Amino acid sequence: MYTLSDSIKSILFVLTSHKDIGPGYEDSGFYLPELTHPLHVLEKANLTIEFASIKGGIPPVYGVDLADPINAHYWNDQSFQEKLKGCAKLSDVDSNNYSAVMYVGGHGTMWDFPNSPAVLAITRKMYEQGQIIAAVCHGPSALVNVTLSDGSYLVAGKKVAAFTDSEESAVSMVDAVPFLLESALKERGALVQSADDWASNVVVDGSLITGQNPQSAAGVGEAIRDALIS
Repeated sequence: MYTLSDSIKSILFVLTSHKDIGPGYEDSGFYLPELTHPLHVLEKANLTIEFASIKGGIPPVYGVDLADPINAHYWNDQSFQEKLKGCAKLSDVDSNNYSAVMYVGGHGTMWDFPNSPAVLAITRKMYEQGQIIAAVCHGPSALVNVTLSDGSYLVAGKKVAAFTDSEESAVSMVDAVPFLLESALKERGALVQSADDWASNVVVDGSLITGQNPQSAAGVGEAIRDALIS
């Protein structure tokens, strides 16, 4: 049982609104386990979660594997479905209402996270105020173009994890994505900490929490929980 401080606010989960990733590829969006697994961890800790998507409204989804009991639990829950349908538009969100933001992964993020004005503004503001910035798998695409007030890239000199170029090759998506996430983060000066393909890998650098792949999603949730409650 977790007892929460009155100072802890909600956690904002941000989801992509991008579905069409090009001819020859199935529609994308956010990857369901990268939402449900950290959500499960945080809700068990009595933390409150709210959803937003880039465009607002229901976000596209893939990875709906109902053999995964955590996926099935949420997917079959009417209140969860209503929360998805009611996603706030990210640009309408007041970041002061949250203790943390979590950028959920999925290939769709690679198209609309990196250059979203709302992503850039909210991430900078929350990071500079000491709030938690978290992301998993392709979710760190949200961090690629974020600059701080001094003009430096947020990820420069920071230890991070993200979906690796090797993993992108393994899923035959190198020619589909607009850029390779691991390489782009390194170009921004990030100290990318990569593990073997599909190994759980969560990296914490101050208030920045990142995970490499779907296998890291629950671990990112645990790191957010521990940062807020410890």
